Amino acid sequence: MTDQQLALQAINEAQLILEEYLRPRPQNNELVLDKLVEVLERPDLVVAVSRLQQQSSLSVRK
Repeated sequence: MTDQQLALQAINEAQLILEEYLRPRPQNNELVLDKLVEVLERPDLVVAVSRLQQQSSLSVRK
């Protein structure tokens, strides 16, 4: 899976978690936050986003 695909998959999962959170019913805010952290702090995603940021900053410098 490419870095872009990993990032898009994580964004999609985070959006689904937020959609669930926004439904009008009692929520466990700590659980929602835990789910978001679980998605956004995956080691492969952190590495992929870091590489994407490096690529982006290198292309801006050119």
